[in-house]
Amino acid sequence: MKYLLLFWLLCCSVITLAQINNPWAELADVQIMTRLGEDSPFPVQYPVFGPNAMALDGKTITIKGYMVPLEEMMGQNYFVLSSLPFNLCYFCGGAGPETVMEVFTKKELEFDSDLITLQGKLYLNPDDPNRLMYILEEAIRIDD
Repeated sequence: MKYLLLFWLLCCSVITLAQINNPWAELADVQIMTRLGEDSPFPVQYPVFGPNAMALDGKTITIKGYMVPLEEMMGQNYFVLSSLPFNLCYFCGGAGPETVMEVFTKKELEFDSDLITLQGKLYLNPDDPNRLMYILEEAIRIDD
C-alpha cells in the first residue's frame, strides 16, 4: 500500500511539474474585449489578462515555440514566437493571439523551423493595439 501511495504522489508531482514548465497554458488565461479606439472612432480589440497570465508579467520564463520571421530568414533578433508550427496558421482553427509573442533576443539567432526553447523576461501588453499582447525581451536560446 505504501508503494502504491508513493507511486501516486510521484505521478501527481510529474503532472504538476509539466504544467509549471508550459507557460503557453498560463498565457491562455486571457479574454479579448472590444472598445472604441482612443484616437479613432473604430473599435479596437484589447486583452484582459487573468491571474495566471498576470503572474508571469515581468518574470523570467523559459518557453518553447516556433520562429516566425519578420524580415529575411537569415539572422533574427526580432521575430514572433508561435506555440504552433509555422506551417499552421496560428489564427486558424480556433487559435488566437494568445498563441504568439514578440521576441527580442540579446544576439541574432539563425532562423530555425524546428521547435526552439527561449529564456527571457516576459511583459504583458494590455494597451498598445499595434503590438502583440505578449513580449519576450532579452531572450536567449536554450539548447535542449
